Amino acid sequence: MHLFRSLAGGLAGAIALTISHQLLRRYVNDAPRMDLLGKQGLEKLIKASGRRLPSQATMYAGTLAGDIAGNALYYAMAGIKPKAGLLTGAALGLAAGLGAVALPDKLGLDPVYSNKTNATKLLTIGLYLTGGLVAGAMYTITAKKTTCRTKALRSRLGNRNIL
Repeated sequence: MHLFRSLAGGLAGAIALTISHQLLRRYVNDAPRMDLLGKQGLEKLIKASGRRLPSQATMYAGTLAGDIAGNALYYAMAGIKPKAGLLTGAALGLAAGLGAVALPDKLGLDPVYSNKTNATKLLTIGLYLTGGLVAGAMYTITAKKTTCRTKALRSRLGNRNIL
């Protein structure tokens, strides 16, 4: 696993997920509201720590930043199987989507944000699957480009195996 490629893929997947979610929630009635689920989770953590809740704008920014960072690290695992980045990314995305549908109630969060209707459930799974596919594709593409550059450099150096 190459750390930089994995993190780049993970960040690409997290950004794709976030942008897709933001667009869906603005234009689709049954869109999942993972932003509100994340905010509810953050509020629960802050209250449990005995601290005062920050402003709504700060909560939104904190939730968004936490979502992107957490999802980027999660999707970075698409690089754990270098020859199967896309498949690994898809599996990670599917697992995250299923978890986002199945776990809120068990974690004491309002499941309506990801379970409102069957369409909401499918869109939730689809969002996370999209993030996983983008992460896997990004890892695979950067791995191929790096391999091509390495081969070209080796041929210029007289095929010495110093890289």
